[in-house]
Amino acid sequence: MSRESADKVGVIGLGIIGSRVAARLRENEHQVYVWSRTPRAEPNFVGSPAEMATLVSTIQIFVSNGDALLEVIEAMAPRLTKGHLVINHATVDPRSAVDAYQMVRDAGAAFLDAPFTGSRDAAASGALTYYVGGDPKILESTRPLLEITSKDILHVGRVGEATVLKLATNMISATTVEVLSEAYGLVRSAGIEPQRLQEALELNACSSTLTGMKFPTMIEGDFETHFSLKHMFKDAQYALNLAKDLEIDLPALSTTANVMFRAIQGGKGDQDYSVLAQNYQEDAK
Repeated sequence: MSRESADKVGVIGLGIIGSRVAARLRENEHQVYVWSRTPRAEPNFVGSPAEMATLVSTIQIFVSNGDALLEVIEAMAPRLTKGHLVINHATVDPRSAVDAYQMVRDAGAAFLDAPFTGSRDAAASGALTYYVGGDPKILESTRPLLEITSKDILHVGRVGEATVLKLATNMISATTVEVLSEAYGLVRSAGIEPQRLQEALELNACSSTLTGMKFPTMIEGDFETHFSLKHMFKDAQYALNLAKDLEIDLPALSTTANVMFRAIQGGKGDQDYSVLAQNYQEDAK
């Protein structure tokens, strides 16, 4: 691969994460081509995923769900060659991840399944963590590119397995925020200042990086989106569907999904998933 082609990269999906990944790559002197369903005033915005495949050999995908991933892959497939690498960063259902891999492989190209953890600020500062499924040799060849936008890269096995692990970690995040919201509601209803709970958490084994990030903004009623409620609900649905296929019960996640669904019905889907705390605030709508 020539230096010129190595410095070119495509980013598909310009949401909260994809747009910041594209900006980070530009800051590191990559020539970045972008595409999303909604046209943006972005440098090198191309007309379609198929056009993207004619311009760059490495394409990173940050779409919202499995259907969108497969639509993008199908559009690109006729233009893919053995010189292409497609990296899926979207959190999708495991079946869609495997189907995308098979479509790319049938076209002769390489594929990595690389969902991430880390939200808006981590993407902007190059501090995402990638869980990667696929050929470890392919991962090593593209590691320098992924390191531009990440602080950690963990190879976890085959395509599809990274997606399962990402869904499992999101299960923990979703249920943690829900029970944290409930604890907030309990303390507040008992007439105790929520800041006292924050102080107690800091000295308790149940404290975590997540509670430290989310609880202060929950107290403030600041639900600016770092990871949207609608996307967390989508991931919960994927996990619940997988659990059904595996014939296991996930009662905590099922309850949390019901709470998230009601909040989405109340018009809160585009806010941060910590908006669940608003159920316990006097000005809840």
